[in-house]
Amino acid sequence: MRKGERGTTICYADRFTPKDEAERARDEDREARQLAFLKRFTVFNVDQCEGLPERFSPQIETASVEDVDRIPAAHALIEASGADFRIGGGEAYYSPGDDYVAVPPQQAFGEPINWYRTALHELGHWTGHRSRLDRDQSGAFGSGAYAREELVAEMASAFTCASLSIRPTVRHADYIGSWLAVLREDEKAIFRAASAASKAADFLLGFVPAEEALS
Repeated sequence: MRKGERGTTICYADRFTPKDEAERARDEDREARQLAFLKRFTVFNVDQCEGLPERFSPQIETASVEDVDRIPAAHALIEASGADFRIGGGEAYYSPGDDYVAVPPQQAFGEPINWYRTALHELGHWTGHRSRLDRDQSGAFGSGAYAREELVAEMASAFTCASLSIRPTVRHADYIGSWLAVLREDEKAIFRAASAASKAADFLLGFVPAEEALS
């Protein structure tokens, strides 16, 4: 476990039949009574841990961006960025420690156009790496720092989608609103996020070749 990481509490609920109750119920020719139980656990994401055996590392089946239906300018951006961009698995995320983006294949999305919104969201996070725009990406899930970074990534996706004439059916505003609720006491949060997102979008759009931007 990396120092300073905070886990997430989960609860597991189920029922079971004690062995002696099962025996009594069998002798009395009746249905055994079950007891309910609830267990609480604290869990950590693999990305929060260090020194785990290799078998715990997510094995992502990578694929070329050639394998999905293309919006040429978006894929030109992905390829020109040089990002370690992995298509496969069932989750979309950016790993700051290993500096790579993972996005499920386009076929996993109910409406393929939304793949682009997700891909550009994760690339929005990618711009924040210390070797690029150097944003604070250390916040744990649910924290103010985490909410601020999510706002930046989603707004960067919105700005980049708009510039590339990509119109997802998933509304950016809904996602942005959910994280603004975390920052409700910070009246300037949206303006700070918009400024950082504008820089992130400009960074990404700088990878679009001129001929693709005009097509």
